[in-house]
Amino acid sequence: MKSVHLYLFGIACLLAGCASPVGGLLGPGALKPGKNYRVKTTAYTGKRNAIGQRLQHGPVISAAADWSEFPLGTRFRILENGKNYIIDDYGSAMVGTRTIDLCMPSNSAMCAWGVRWVNIEILEWGSPRASLEVLSPRKNAWYVRRMLSSLQRQSKGIPQQFHRKK
Repeated sequence: MKSVHLYLFGIACLLAGCASPVGGLLGPGALKPGKNYRVKTTAYTGKRNAIGQRLQHGPVISAAADWSEFPLGTRFRILENGKNYIIDDYGSAMVGTRTIDLCMPSNSAMCAWGVRWVNIEILEWGSPRASLEVLSPRKNAWYVRRMLSSLQRQSKGIPQQFHRKK
């Protein structure tokens, strides 16, 4: 009887947590939408993101991160400036850190930002499944393999129907 209760508890936890990331540096489901977190940020410039689209500089701004920590499509707001961002890029320097790289419209804006610790609010979690789909063909790079390994570990044992779809 005890194993049945544990099984049902596990299913309930799985269903309750499927809208949040499954793992990452902070542990299973540690980050939740609507809560505030302190993260290190850096800045970069460029033209295209990891999915081949133009980097965004409008009401929503592009950002890069370790997709096993902040999956592709994660939306957040920096509380200090009120600006909204979306994770649509990644970079080797982001892997294994809680650092988020913010896209800036110019080199001068990038230099002016420097490195800052900021408070963010997660507005919506992205898709680990979409992250896996984009990263899988790129596994020749060490940092992509590291993100893939972490994403695969996080999703191990979770039935396909519970993975978020973009």
